[in-house]
Amino acid sequence: MAEKRDYYEVLGVAKTATAEEIKKAYRKKAIQYHPDKNPGDKEAEEKFKEAAEAYEVLSDPQKRQRYDQFGFAGMSGAGGFSGGDFSMQDIFAQFGDLFESWGMGGGSFSSFFGGGGSRGGQRVRRGTDLRVKVRLTLEEINSGVEKKIKVKKLVECKHCHGTGSADGSGGETCPTCKGSGRVVRTQRGIFGMMQVQEACPTCHGEGKIIKNKCTHCNGDGVVRDEEIITIKIPAGVSGGMQIPVQGKGNAAPRGGVPGDLLVLVEEEEHKDLVRDGNDLIYNLLLDMPTAILGGQVQIPTLTGDVKITITPGTQPGKVLRMRGKGLPIIDQYARQYGTGDLLINVGVYIPEKLNKDEKKLIEQLQNSPNIVPGSADKKNFFKNLFS
Repeated sequence: MAEKRDYYEVLGVAKTATAEEIKKAYRKKAIQYHPDKNPGDKEAEEKFKEAAEAYEVLSDPQKRQRYDQFGFAGMSGAGGFSGGDFSMQDIFAQFGDLFESWGMGGGSFSSFFGGGGSRGGQRVRRGTDLRVKVRLTLEEINSGVEKKIKVKKLVECKHCHGTGSADGSGGETCPTCKGSGRVVRTQRGIFGMMQVQEACPTCHGEGKIIKNKCTHCNGDGVVRDEEIITIKIPAGVSGGMQIPVQGKGNAAPRGGVPGDLLVLVEEEEHKDLVRDGNDLIYNLLLDMPTAILGGQVQIPTLTGDVKITITPGTQPGKVLRMRGKGLPIIDQYARQYGTGDLLINVGVYIPEKLNKDEKKLIEQLQNSPNIVPGSADKKNFFKNLFS
């Protein structure tokens, strides 16, 4: 399978392109590779699909934001047909009105491909997406976690099995389109006179009309209820990341395709550690004797406390590094390829109050040559502090 190309590269626009620039670029590609202009050309057909996929993402502000932040990983299960698993029917069904406005024929080629939708030309409705927030601890982010959440959403009506009709039959065949969900009209386009298929105005593309509506859902085929959904969150995610769970959004009216559940990750503040990308930061405050004489101290990590050795004469401002004690580093497909570090910022506590005996001990050291810094000591201290 060929490697997917960057969506901006496919349309030939910059990442800073405006919505209008993206639309113009797609129009150019759609005209260039339109099936009516390239009959039987498989390469042109693939480029036509590729351009449609890129436009489907970049024309949607939310999908574009996910793509800019997470690449193709942010598109997995994000709705629509992004991801490459779509057909010419999908394109004409989704962008038919746009093609017509360009005079290209929104479904002129759909008869060859078996209609403008995935049900023999009938329009298949799609449920709306839902968004929920999930708060994670750094420990959960470090290991990955499975969460169960209760979501209020539209679900299929159990009484009519989602058909919307009281008898469960799904309604009667539309007399206008004879159940196809599409009607044909002729219009002039850039390729001459074309026969264009469009959604039936009577049944709105569904192919059926419901006369005896289900009393529980009023003919919609969906009712509001609650569902407990299990979400698997991979290790290494970060706050602000949005994880799509395909098919767990609102159910669609009368047996359509359900929307997606979009899970927004929020991070809980850790009592000891601060996240910096994939690294963690711990601020260690040493007492003066340990900083001067050295010793062992305990450092918290996400998998438990560990002991480290402080070398004699450790200066405030020194940064110690524990490799591999940070968070997993993942690529755009959520595959781990490394681990961050734990950075320990060393500080030294200088007491503000001393009793009589403590003060006397410090005064005894005040003039010691190893206690009072010289000019070279001062130069090295600030050099290391700001390096």
